[in-house]
Amino acid sequence: MKTRVSRILAPLAAFAVAASLTACGGSDEPSSSGGTVTAWIYPVIADEKAGTAYWGQVEKDFEAANAGTDLKIELQPWLNRDEKLATAFSGGKGPDVVLLNPDQVPQYVKNGSLSPVDKVIDPAKDKFLPGAVKALTVDGKAYAAPIYHTVTTTMYNKKLLDKAGITTPPQTWDEIKAAAPKLKAAGVATLDYSASPSATLNLNFYPLLWQAGGSVFSEDGKKAAFNQAPGVEALTFLTSLYSEGAIPKSALANGNVIADQALGKQQVAMGFTNTPADAKTVAANWGAGNVVIGLPLKGQKQVGFGLPGGLSVNAGSKNIAGAEKFLSFMIDPKQVVSLGTASGFLSPRTDAKVPAKDAEAEKFAAALEYAFPGEPNPAARQVMSLLAVELQAALTGKKTPQQALDDAAKQADDLLSRQR
Repeated sequence: MKTRVSRILAPLAAFAVAASLTACGGSDEPSSSGGTVTAWIYPVIADEKAGTAYWGQVEKDFEAANAGTDLKIELQPWLNRDEKLATAFSGGKGPDVVLLNPDQVPQYVKNGSLSPVDKVIDPAKDKFLPGAVKALTVDGKAYAAPIYHTVTTTMYNKKLLDKAGITTPPQTWDEIKAAAPKLKAAGVATLDYSASPSATLNLNFYPLLWQAGGSVFSEDGKKAAFNQAPGVEALTFLTSLYSEGAIPKSALANGNVIADQALGKQQVAMGFTNTPADAKTVAANWGAGNVVIGLPLKGQKQVGFGLPGGLSVNAGSKNIAGAEKFLSFMIDPKQVVSLGTASGFLSPRTDAKVPAKDAEAEKFAAALEYAFPGEPNPAARQVMSLLAVELQAALTGKKTPQQALDDAAKQADDLLSRQR
């Protein structure tokens, strides 16, 4: 009855993917018998060995509490996750439960792949952070149950700030502009940025857009809104810093991997979308005393990116009752704290706080109140791809900020019109 937690380490060839999907698809046992529940979980626990041990224990604990139900957790890679999941859903297979982010949920709701989970969430709905449930809700129905919450905020290299004679870390756009000449004179750049088209805009341009008071989409989600005045202000802020050398030239190729970026290499003084894992990564290189964590930057608004991770139920599952039991188990306060402790993420619940391991973790927790999960839209990922190319054109001076955003908006509006 027991199965080991499995780990897929690399993308599979098409034939192998098809075979694996058939083998590990939705369970065939009827709900009334308890049956089998399969769950696809991604590496929210970065250490592979620790993740395997954690989810193996979850299998044992869930089965002990739910006699007759066999839980099979399969650890999947982040790489190509949407392609594999879409193939599984379209073929009528796939897991009973899958871990999703808010920007994934609308597209799977639109094609009928997910079952509402309000029945699971409602008994404890007032115990969740309002934004956590809202981010996983489409047309008034919740389609994922939050089990953790991420947060990003500013991170500074104190040694480099000291070198430039800056005693108070820049906390606003104006303060960043004022600090840039001093840091340049000290031989370092000011603000880290990841402009590679492979980098998610949730960790580069979008937080600045939101700080400027803007949004990616119109209120009804049918048109792009990032080319309005706040978007132009945000991109002008970026391009000005880049042209002055306050953002390093390496930004054009930077992804979201801190060790490979100018910030990790001590070539730039601060980042603005950093995670607790980033802080741990740089501590060894910088020296722990030089890692300073602040609150999200403030433009017109003070906001940072952070989102809940939620468990969704496959609408085609033959064991929806069992799947819902697993969701209920995972959103229990005890389990939420356990996962947060193992992963380093925060709690999506107000009544279950993940204990801070150190002072830095406590500061990241303080940033949670400013966390914004983004704007769910079925076309969100395609729009990101379109916009990323135009942001590069603006940074390299090939287009003005307004031209770049207008060109991206025209493409995005065409895409959105075809999806209505």
